[in-house]
Order: sequence, then structure tokens, then C-alpha cells
Amino acid sequence: MPGKSTLADKSFDVLMYAFLFLVFAVTFYPFWNILVVSLNDATDAVRGGLYLWPREFTLESYRSILRNSELIGSVKVTVLRTVVGTPLSVLAIALMAYALSKRELIAWRFFTLFFIFTMYFGGGLIPTYMIIKSLQLIDSFWVFVFPGLIGVFLMILVRTYIEQLPPELEESAKIDGANDLQIFASVVLPLCVPVLATIALFIGIGHWNSWYDSYIYTYKPELKTLQAVLVKILNQYQTGAMVSEAEALAKSSKRIPVSGESIRMAVTMVSTVPIMLVYPFIQRFFVKGIMMGAIKS
Repeated sequence: MPGKSTLADKSFDVLMYAFLFLVFAVTFYPFWNILVVSLNDATDAVRGGLYLWPREFTLESYRSILRNSELIGSVKVTVLRTVVGTPLSVLAIALMAYALSKRELIAWRFFTLFFIFTMYFGGGLIPTYMIIKSLQLIDSFWVFVFPGLIGVFLMILVRTYIEQLPPELEESAKIDGANDLQIFASVVLPLCVPVLATIALFIGIGHWNSWYDSYIYTYKPELKTLQAVLVKILNQYQTGAMVSEAEALAKSSKRIPVSGESIRMAVTMVSTVPIMLVYPFIQRFFVKGIMMGAIKS
């Protein structure tokens, strides 16, 4: 009978759910294990066997990180660059995508190929540094925003999305007397919310996880980002962990609550969890935005 589940359908559903659960377990467990190790006493963790929960619970690894004087300031810098840089990048990308979606644009092909060329070829670290220095962006907050303001790949996604919008909408707005900026603001932007939310997620994650630009282009401690400070802390503990086996055994007898391993796990959690909390708020836009922006009809 139509609509009635057969044994084969039920078996397929069971196998599918089992497969999805297996995929979930394989992807989630490493993250969970990192959390468990970061919350366990480092001396006890040497014994191994930490799988599902801590044997000797402690927050000492997180306290060791939070006691770092640079950390609080770096959090402010990272949050500020994410809050400022993400909307500016989304706006710049949307404006450029809208302009390049117009085939009647003078030298449209040249501009398109010009931007695509930058996806495959770059000047290298030294020329980039020299340009940024000539623009007086060294040791400036704006060095986190302007050099990477436009991502060409993301711009192509948005442009493809805009090209799929019904042209009658813009024609109707032009008949009503709207100019290009008014059409962009009142017609195009509201319809592009899914793809713009998607690229905002990519850009925000990029800003949050970025540390190399802070390492290369800034020298002032107050301009260091969270990731740069965490890398510094991580390197300090890794250097301190390079001791002989006898010294390691001596440390274990003193029951030191943290180690290079526990610090690495805590650093991973501190740097990962905040940006993960953003995803649930925009996940409903994610699939629609990335698919509609990636497929050319």
C-alpha cells in the first residue's frame, strides 16, 4: 500500500541512522577527548586511559592560561577585529559582487579576470610587508581589516547569487525611479541575506582564528590577537616540556597539575568554543546561501 513502510525501508532507515551516528561519534569524540584531557589533572593524565570523562577534575590548565596578563587585552582585540572587520568585508564584497554582476559594466571581462588572477598569484611575504609598511599600517589596528577586506572566492559566490535573482525586480525599481545604490540597498541586499550570512561566517572565523598577521605586522603587546597570545603561551609550555625523562618523572612525583599537553588541550578549547557558538544562529542560512551562490543556472 502507498505510504506504508516496508521491512526494506525500515532496515534502510536503521542503517542510515547507524551510519550518521558513527559519523557523529568519529567527528565529535576527538573534540570531547580534548575537553576531557584539559579538565584532568596533568599528573594523572600521564597514566592514560582518559576516554569519556576526567578522573581527577581540575581547572588549573584554564587558570594558567587566564593568569596570562596579555590574554584579556588580546580577547578585546580579537573581538573588535571580528566585529569591525566582518561587516566591512561583507559590505565591500557585496558592493563589488553587485557591480561585477552587471555584464554591461565597462571592461567587465578585464576586471573579472583581474580579480581571478589574484586568487592564484600573489606577490609573496616581503612585497606584501613592504606595501603594508608604505601604507603605514604596521602596528595599526586596521592592518587586521584592510589587507584582507575582499575575498575573491567569496565575492564570486555572492556575484553568482545576485545573477540568479529575477531581473524584473531591478527593472521594476528602475521604473519607480530608483538608482543603482537604492536598488542595491532596498532590493538586492535583503534578497542576499542567506549568502551574506554564509560568507559572514567564513570571514568571522577567519578573523577569530587569525594570528599570523598579528605576528608579522604588529609589535605592540596591546595589538596582539587572542590566537597570537595563545600560540605564544603554547610555545612557552612546549619549550618547558622539553626535559629529560628523569626530570619528567621528578615532576610527576611532585604532582604538578598542568603540563604542555594539558595546556595545548585547554588552548584548543579556549580558541574554538567561542566561534562555535556563533554557528547555530546562522546555520539556517548556510546551506541555502552556499548552494545558491555556487551553482550557475
